[in-house]
Amino acid sequence: MNFNFEYIGVDFALKVINWDSDTLIRLQLWDIAGQERFGNMTRVYYKEAVGAFLVFDVTRASTFEAVQKWKNDLDNKVLLPNGSPIPVVLLANKCDQAREGLVNNASQMDEYCSDKGFINWFETSAKEDINISEAAKYLVQKILENEKAHNFESIPKDPETMTLTNSTTITSSQEFKSIPAAEPHKTGCC
Repeated sequence: MNFNFEYIGVDFALKVINWDSDTLIRLQLWDIAGQERFGNMTRVYYKEAVGAFLVFDVTRASTFEAVQKWKNDLDNKVLLPNGSPIPVVLLANKCDQAREGLVNNASQMDEYCSDKGFINWFETSAKEDINISEAAKYLVQKILENEKAHNFESIPKDPETMTLTNSTTITSSQEFKSIPAAEPHKTGCC
């Protein structure tokens, strides 16, 4: 399973995954880049989220220091239908670059994640494609476990949308039909 994403603009990606013979997953990934200017808009980005990645740069301590602020923001603004926080995976990005002081001890990172409410963490490199697929698979698996354990998929989130057990989604303006996997989006003008 390949997790290379087709980006639309700089902050939104789509990915359709044939998880198994009965499960088609449509991921929408929003990257707010940890920028303060998006702080007032995060509720819009988080709407209907069922999982999240929080990413910090192992070469910049300030990005790790901001992790807890963003985790608190997520926990305060988006919950699963049962009232629990969404699963959040912490990504220690740029593990391919030399660094000092950050992520030197896996057991300390495990403890940090446990204390702060992260479900797991991964050292990653977006540039070198290190642990990106593993982290994505882990988060998707946790989302599916939550849906199965709490029967979330039977709870429509948008009144205009109905999700069926085979993950086919229709809106009230559509007739029932199977929706094919998304075609790659072309980039460029118009």
